[in-house]
Amino acid sequence: MAQEIERKFLVTDDTYRTEAFAHNHIVQGYMCKDPKRTVRVRIRDNKGFLTIKGASDPIGMSRYEWEKEIPADEAQELMKLCEPGVIDKTRYLVRCGKHTFEVDEFHGDNRGLVVAEVELEAEDEPFDIPGFLGREVTGDVRYYNSQLMSHPYTCWEKTAD
Repeated sequence: MAQEIERKFLVTDDTYRTEAFAHNHIVQGYMCKDPKRTVRVRIRDNKGFLTIKGASDPIGMSRYEWEKEIPADEAQELMKLCEPGVIDKTRYLVRCGKHTFEVDEFHGDNRGLVVAEVELEAEDEPFDIPGFLGREVTGDVRYYNSQLMSHPYTCWEKTAD
C-alpha cells in the first residue's frame, strides 16, 4: 500500500517564484470527498491523473494514496462527473536541501491562499526549512483541497489567521 507522508505550511512571501525550478497549472475536481476517502481527477498542464486517497491519520500527516496517469481527454470527461466546483492553482517546485517543496498558489475562489507541502519518508524525518515557510497547518482540514472546494478561502480569510 502506498503511504503518503507530508507536512503542509502557509507561505509568507513570494520568493518561492524565483527559487522554483519548475511550475505548472493544475485544475482538479473531486468525484468523492468523504473524509474516509477522496477520489480526485486532476489535469496538470496536458496530462490527466486519477487519484484515490484514504483517511488521514489522527495528526493529518499520513494517509494511503494511489495515483495513475490517464489520458487528458479522459480526465476532461471525468471532470464532468465531479462534484460542483474546481480547484485551480499554479504549483511551483522548489528544492531545499534534499527535499522538493510543492508550493500551491490558488486562484478563483481560493485566491490569496498559498501553501507549501513537503513529502517525507518518515513522519519524524528532518528537513531544511526554506525562508518562505510560515505556520504549519498539517492536519488542519480547512486547507485540504477537497475542503477548499466547498469552503473556499475567500469566504473564511478574515477569520482564518
